[in-house]
Amino acid sequence: MKFVVRAQHLVSLGGYIVERNFPYRNIIIVNKTVEPIKVEVPVFEEDWIEEHRTLGLKIIPVTNEDNFLTLFKKAKSELEKINDKKSYLE
Repeated sequence: MKFVVRAQHLVSLGGYIVERNFPYRNIIIVNKTVEPIKVEVPVFEEDWIEEHRTLGLKIIPVTNEDNFLTLFKKAKSELEKINDKKSYLE
């Protein structure tokens, strides 16, 4: 199954991780590009991360020790700065 990450948006894939032995409880995907990018879901193995980084996505794995909300807000802030800078230049 494919999931589309819209251009210059971010999403959380927590509900699409189905492997019990997967080392992350969630994955944050940031699409900084101006094009939508399709990702494969559900996520079964760690190789998925590198495969999708090669598509130009920023992949942020979230472990049990990480604070999801902090990581998500940080990624959103970085994305907003990029969008603000682009709109300023136009």
